[in-house]
Amino acid sequence: MSKIRILWADDEIDLLKPQIMFLENKGYEIIPVTNGQDAIDKVKEEEVDVVFLDESMPGLSGLETLPKIKEIRQHLPVVMITKNEEEDLMEEAIGSQITDYLIKPVKSQQILLTLKKIVDNKRLVKAKTQSNYQQEFQRLFMRMQDHLDYNEWADLYKKLVFWELELEKSNTYEMAEILASQKTEANREFCKYVSKNYLDWFSEDEDKPLLSHNLFKERVFDLLKEDKPTYFILIDNLRYDQWKILEPSLLDNFKVQNEEMFYSILPTATQYARNSIFSGLTPLQIKEHYPNYWKNDEEDGGKNLYEEELVKALIKRNFKDDLKISYTKVTNFGKGKDLEDKILNGMNNRLNVIVYNFVDTISHAKTEMDMIKELASDDSAYRSLTLSWFEHSPLQNAIKKLANKDVNIVITTDHGTKLVSHPSKCSGDRDTTSNIRYKTGKSLAFDARDVFEIKNPEDAQLPASRLSSSYIFAKDDNYLIYQNNYNKFATYFKDTFQHGGLSLEEMIIPFVVLKSK
Repeated sequence: MSKIRILWADDEIDLLKPQIMFLENKGYEIIPVTNGQDAIDKVKEEEVDVVFLDESMPGLSGLETLPKIKEIRQHLPVVMITKNEEEDLMEEAIGSQITDYLIKPVKSQQILLTLKKIVDNKRLVKAKTQSNYQQEFQRLFMRMQDHLDYNEWADLYKKLVFWELELEKSNTYEMAEILASQKTEANREFCKYVSKNYLDWFSEDEDKPLLSHNLFKERVFDLLKEDKPTYFILIDNLRYDQWKILEPSLLDNFKVQNEEMFYSILPTATQYARNSIFSGLTPLQIKEHYPNYWKNDEEDGGKNLYEEELVKALIKRNFKDDLKISYTKVTNFGKGKDLEDKILNGMNNRLNVIVYNFVDTISHAKTEMDMIKELASDDSAYRSLTLSWFEHSPLQNAIKKLANKDVNIVITTDHGTKLVSHPSKCSGDRDTTSNIRYKTGKSLAFDARDVFEIKNPEDAQLPASRLSSSYIFAKDDNYLIYQNNYNKFATYFKDTFQHGGLSLEEMIIPFVVLKSK
């Protein structure tokens, strides 16, 4: 490995020989100069890794030299060395993008520590992250062998996401491959757990996770009893890992009052999961109580046209007082800007429901557009694209307008999404649905290893469009392809983000309450 090269500019460079010798003995190469202009010329002529810059040199001062160096190499780390501790000087230096500063007389160990922070930071972080994950690996593996309950599965999934993001942040690619394998194994075991227990979750007396249709009753109603507005923001298709990379963008203005996980019902699809959230009812109950608001999969027309009516009916059933409610659905940039402009109008309402569809749009676009396939090629790229959208979105601007307001802000979703890679053959009658993560219909044929089957839909509180209809849900990263044109569609959908099936990513999803700092 080549030596780290340090350009050190100081008009009293001869007095620094002990420090220079100390660094050279540690394996660093020092390029000494005595003035600012020589420092600028060296940066132009030679490759250097760090600059030490004396603030009070005659001629060009350190503060005058600094911007000229940055013009040549914007991201070159510069350490300012000064006798002056005045606050305004330090603020000017920091504002000029110094990486660190040292106060004279500088000691050799101080310099070494600064270099470790600047030059070796990534290497040290990578090594530490790798070491920590290696220690955690066995614990995670052993936990998967236990008979976990729904809370423990949610906790395990959060740990897997934590390490996924940590390894990604430190570019620890070797360990990331091991984690991906461990996550696959976790999904395999989770699918077994859900297949065994899911139908029991609809029994009255059964201990069960918080499911979509109970979200408002169990978590949102208490917020509505407070004498302040609640903004309930549902970002369609937002996975837990995506929430964790969006979270830092909000922490300057808000604190996380509560972060927990709940379980999306099956199918993990908008028609079922989101309608259940807003109605406080299972899909079967929606069809029974509000037949005009429900359409079966094979019927024509929009499946989520009555969310506003459903949520208003839910509030009316449970609150004697006539609470003021607004409902906004954002499906394009223009509607997002309108939300941003009018967000404070909701201060007069007790509940403001906002549905934001952009993340779902990304996942569908990856299937259909070659450019998005390149931009969101894997989970890491999908997260990055989501973050880039959010940081430049009207939604973030709208939320920022609520900073310093006495409001509750809920960030949540209706289901997650899964990167699918293994096609699985299936067949059914001509009315069998087309979704590739779940299907409902008669005479379904499939590979039992790849799916979770519900023979009697009523057992899972699902409507049956016809007598003898059943449901199947693709497990883990499988996707369901008909026999006709199998190779064409298997290739078309491979490595795309889909939802409707059974996986950690689709079912275990975030519910977050923010409050202003």
